[in-house]
Amino acid sequence: MKKILLYIALFYSTWSIAQTSAVKAEVDTTNIRIGEQFEYKISVDATDNVILPKLELKGIEVVDSLGLDTLKSKLIQRYILTGFDSGAYYIPQQQVFIRNQAHLTDSLLINIATVKIDTTQIKKFPIKGIKGEPYQFDDYKNTLFWILAIILVVTTVLYFALKRSDTDEIKTREQLLNPYQEAVRNLKLLDEKLLWQNNKVKQYYSELTDIVRNFIERELNVPALETTTSGLIETLSDFSETNFILTDKDTIQSLHKLLQQADLVKFAKSKPLAHEIEADRNIAKHIVDNIKPNIEVEESAEIHPVVIVEKPNVKKPSILIRIISIILILVITALIAFSLSKVIPKSNSLKTPVTNVQ
Repeated sequence: MKKILLYIALFYSTWSIAQTSAVKAEVDTTNIRIGEQFEYKISVDATDNVILPKLELKGIEVVDSLGLDTLKSKLIQRYILTGFDSGAYYIPQQQVFIRNQAHLTDSLLINIATVKIDTTQIKKFPIKGIKGEPYQFDDYKNTLFWILAIILVVTTVLYFALKRSDTDEIKTREQLLNPYQEAVRNLKLLDEKLLWQNNKVKQYYSELTDIVRNFIERELNVPALETTTSGLIETLSDFSETNFILTDKDTIQSLHKLLQQADLVKFAKSKPLAHEIEADRNIAKHIVDNIKPNIEVEESAEIHPVVIVEKPNVKKPSILIRIISIILILVITALIAFSLSKVIPKSNSLKTPVTNVQ
């Protein structure tokens, strides 16, 4: 019976030793100074179905977890640990599962010592102020973008503000012309354009009849510009019969002939000869001279000479030149910004001065 109990005890002790030796925990040192690092290693005598623990320590911190090493039938997991508070700290037992069976490592005691400093031997220095960072392009980026936007807006506003249509009048009048004076002046200006001489007959007749119609509208207060040819002739005939105007029937017939000729040129593409065009020009002048309202003209309404002041014909830059100028301004600004981006990062200037605080 004693032999049986002895065999059982030997078997149990052997089995226990085999179980505890399956996992092992080691450190390369048990005594460190504050902030000093040491290695903690867990060895497992198995490679399949092994679950390693997640370290949970008190007073000791995990700096890094190194890769898992496999050596034949053995796994080794290394950790880099450290401590920042002096004292004695335990690395508790770690539970490792091998084939769903739990195994515990030994606990280890780590002593963390302070570092003795002899303050009498340390040279003292004054406290320095905060050192500023060198300027970078990003510090100016928003400002440069705003400058570019402002330049673009200003150039656009100036372009449209200074832009003038080619049809703007060059001449101005010091006082308003009466209908007759305006008609005579416009006929003279029409002659100076030499439209029909340059094969612009349609434009010539259009402007010629507009001058005559505008004169009649202002002189007789009738909507001559919007009235058809037949309607205008009928209105003038009625005025003549009622003695509302001092105009004979021949003048009205001449006007009718002129307006019909203009309609043929504008809508039927008629091409009158040179002597016919000159005759129509004389008819227009005759109409302006002879169509008058039958009213007494006051002395204040007498025709006085009018002084016409001409502005100097200033040559305006073309649209192409304006666009090129705007592009040049933008390109120069972009080049300046690019130069700053290259120079500023290399500068040793600081955003804030460095001062020593005593």
